[in-house]
Amino acid sequence: MPQDPAERREVVTGVPRQARRVGGYRPRTEIDEQTTLGHTYVRSLMRSQLLTGLAVFAVLVLLVGPLPLVFAARRDDPGLVWGVLGFGVYAPFVLLGRWYVRRAERNERDFARLVEDR
Repeated sequence: MPQDPAERREVVTGVPRQARRVGGYRPRTEIDEQTTLGHTYVRSLMRSQLLTGLAVFAVLVLLVGPLPLVFAARRDDPGLVWGVLGFGVYAPFVLLGRWYVRRAERNERDFARLVEDR
């Protein structure tokens, strides 16, 4: 029987792939191998961090946005401007910054706990 050239077999050589162990599954390998599931894990962290940042931004806009209107309405009282900017805005900024840092660290800690299977 003559061999058809279209049916010729090729030998493929290369670095052998390591089979995944069923008992050794870890989400960290999914992230390291850049699989779809690993991409989903990383996107969930990014989404939670983005939502935290957007929440802080929204509070800042609500806190600082109306200030020009307040200052325009009370143009004759310069002590009001210093009082609002010094005490009415600075303290909430510090508290909001502390809340943001704690929330961001908690998001990262939850992600690390998920990835390291603890």
